[in-house]
Amino acid sequence: MELRRCLVIWCGTVLCAGLLLGQAEASIMKVKRLCKFCDIQVTTCAGKGICNVDCGITSICPNDDDVCVSIWRKKDDNVTFDTVCHNPAQKLYGLVLEDYNNSKCMMKERKGMGSQFFICSCSEDECNENIHFNSNEDLQVIPVILVSLVPLLVVAVVVITFFYFYRVYCQRHRPRVDLSEDCPILIDKEGSDSSSTHANNLNHNTELLPIELDVQVGKGRFAEVYKAKLKQGSSVSEEQGFETVAVKIFSYEEYASWKNEKEIFSDADLRHENVLHFLTAEERKMHNQYWLITAYQPRGNLQEYLTHHIINWHELWLLGSSLACGVAHLHSDHTSCGRYKVPIAHRDIKSSNILVKSDLTCCLCDFGLALRLDNALSVDELANSGQVGTARYMAPEVLESRINLENIESFKQADVYSMALVLWEIISRCSAIGEVKEYKPPFGNLREHPCVESMKDSVLRDRGRPEIPNSWTNHQGIQMVCASIEDCWDHDPEARLTAQCVAERFDDFEDLDKLSDCSDSEEKIPEEILVVDEK
Repeated sequence: MELRRCLVIWCGTVLCAGLLLGQAEASIMKVKRLCKFCDIQVTTCAGKGICNVDCGITSICPNDDDVCVSIWRKKDDNVTFDTVCHNPAQKLYGLVLEDYNNSKCMMKERKGMGSQFFICSCSEDECNENIHFNSNEDLQVIPVILVSLVPLLVVAVVVITFFYFYRVYCQRHRPRVDLSEDCPILIDKEGSDSSSTHANNLNHNTELLPIELDVQVGKGRFAEVYKAKLKQGSSVSEEQGFETVAVKIFSYEEYASWKNEKEIFSDADLRHENVLHFLTAEERKMHNQYWLITAYQPRGNLQEYLTHHIINWHELWLLGSSLACGVAHLHSDHTSCGRYKVPIAHRDIKSSNILVKSDLTCCLCDFGLALRLDNALSVDELANSGQVGTARYMAPEVLESRINLENIESFKQADVYSMALVLWEIISRCSAIGEVKEYKPPFGNLREHPCVESMKDSVLRDRGRPEIPNSWTNHQGIQMVCASIEDCWDHDPEARLTAQCVAERFDDFEDLDKLSDCSDSEEKIPEEILVVDEK
């Protein structure tokens, strides 16, 4: 008896500790709800038993308090399902959600809705996928099932408790993880580049950040870029580690450009170490201005960096591989966590729209012309996007205005062509090719800002591409990069490599750095480059 009493006391202690620790961990890792989210669609569910809503779309609910909701309607022979996220504090179709604390979606009939109408709500991820229609038989079976499951539940709780303690032990031997993102991002304890380590998407639409503009570092067609400081006491400065930021200021007339770039940046799935990290967007109505606030990169853009620096093979590899990874992330239809994302075409890739980070990797910026490649877009909507970009970097099919609007991959293929020209620029300033000449952009024989017609003559009529001298192929690594470049700027869009393929090829090139005798980077100007060419 004494032994049994001790065992009971020990089990109770373990269970209580497990539950308390589980609740603590859940509060720390609170994230927005994942729910099935489809428009009204026809179903074969007869309104009995358990039905699957057959919705292939899982959505991150926009609000923290949102719950998952499923609605089943039948009017005459028309039977439909409707799955949404909804805040239970607000009415839905004039109804108050009463059962949203359930873990399962248990259907209840509501009268007076003009049709046979069942609705259920629940508060666990994707709990509105399988919905339950209650019957008297179901209610009788539930107690029997619960009694049968009690022993299994006790065993499961014990196993989960031990697993939890094991996981805590393992986590103490791993790098710290930032849980504020949708996917874990490792934080470098030695303090790496702040833009790729600490940045989060913030929303300060109702409270403007206390920002003090410092100096103008760039100016383009649509906006001006300033280096700025967050004043002491700012929550972003204290919590996120940002003291210096970049502010891109649009005039009142350029609202459309600001709105497009804000919407692209605001997509949480855009976050990547090779994409400029976005902090917030603000409407400064008192000054008739629109602001985009991002991380600041003191090395400036890639064009300026190549103008003032000669790089070695390892630095070429860092710049080239990170560029390819950034473009591949934009074009991908899934995140690194495997979650679906909408692919994005940049449509204005050039060396002045790429920033150089402190670790000599690239990050893409300036998404004013970017396009979300949603499969729901019609051909007419894609056609209305127009011929955009910088003429010097336009692909042949863009110069001709003959891009294949039936296939969204066409926009990615145009980006890959532009990326190839940037890779050529990087190689042209690498000491591994031998004699390094002064920096020139692709098609440097043309005037500073060539028009579309001039580029048509060079790219379409003459089938011209930037020259790859024989001396460049003396280095094994550069020879392989040049082969990829030629595959990327092929006249036939279908023959071009994907950005992901280029990124994988750069991974294969990494070991060649050990065979290279390239010297360290020669700097002509030791001061930090402050110019960020916004356009």
